[in-house]
Amino acid sequence: MSKDPLHGMTLEMILTRLVEVYGWEEMGRRINIRCFNFDPSISSSLKFLRKTPWARTKVEELYLRQVRLASRPLE
Repeated sequence: MSKDPLHGMTLEMILTRLVEVYGWEEMGRRINIRCFNFDPSISSSLKFLRKTPWARTKVEELYLRQVRLASRPLE
C-alpha cells in the first residue's frame, strides 16, 4: 500500500473534500483563482484545474496540508 496520500485520489475527490472542509469562500481566499471566487462549482473548477498545472499543484498542496493536519493527534 502506498504511503502517498494522493495515491488513488482523483482531482474530483480532492476538490470535493477540500470544499467540504473549507467551503468555497475559504478555498478562494487560500487559492485566489476565479473558479473558486466567482460562481464556484466542482465542474467548472475541474475544467480549469485540469488545464492549469500550477493551480492543480496548489490544490494538491492544500489537500496534503489538510491531510497532515487531520492526522495529527489532539493534545
